[in-house]
Amino acid sequence: MGINSERDIEANMQIGPTDLGMVRIYIEADGVEIPMDFEPEEAEEIADEIRAAAQAARSISG
Repeated sequence: MGINSERDIEANMQIGPTDLGMVRIYIEADGVEIPMDFEPEEAEEIADEIRAAAQAARSISG
């Protein structure tokens, strides 16, 4: 499965700070829970990548 492979899976995602000063991305789907913790700097890099991908997607779709 790649980035362009469509799947019909429903998932919930939560993002927030932990009590240890990390940023957690928590994904739950089909009974599977995936907590991913990142240092704040790593989380900012991920946010930048998401913004860049959104901008690229806008240029493709319109």
